[in-house]
Amino acid sequence: MTKRKKRLPSKPRLSQYEIDKVVTAEANQNSAWEKVVSVRRPKSASLSISADLAARAAFLAKLHRERRVDEWVERVLRERVEIEESAFTAAKKALAS
Repeated sequence: MTKRKKRLPSKPRLSQYEIDKVVTAEANQNSAWEKVVSVRRPKSASLSISADLAARAAFLAKLHRERRVDEWVERVLRERVEIEESAFTAAKKALAS
């Protein structure tokens, strides 16, 4: 038979108002904040496509009533990447089992 560990009494949970009060009180104290983190937005990638493919994409974007061809291409590319990632994950699971 194993001994059960005694649970330590849990700390009382603070209400949203109490949390806001603590955060507001510490907002101007430099010691309450972590080190500053710098974040840079990655440069956007550009793709070169043939004139024929660009014309076909422009036609399909108009067909789908998209205002800008680049927005339509981005949406289609995003959807395709999600499909490919899903297929890859399924294949990986199938190989693992």
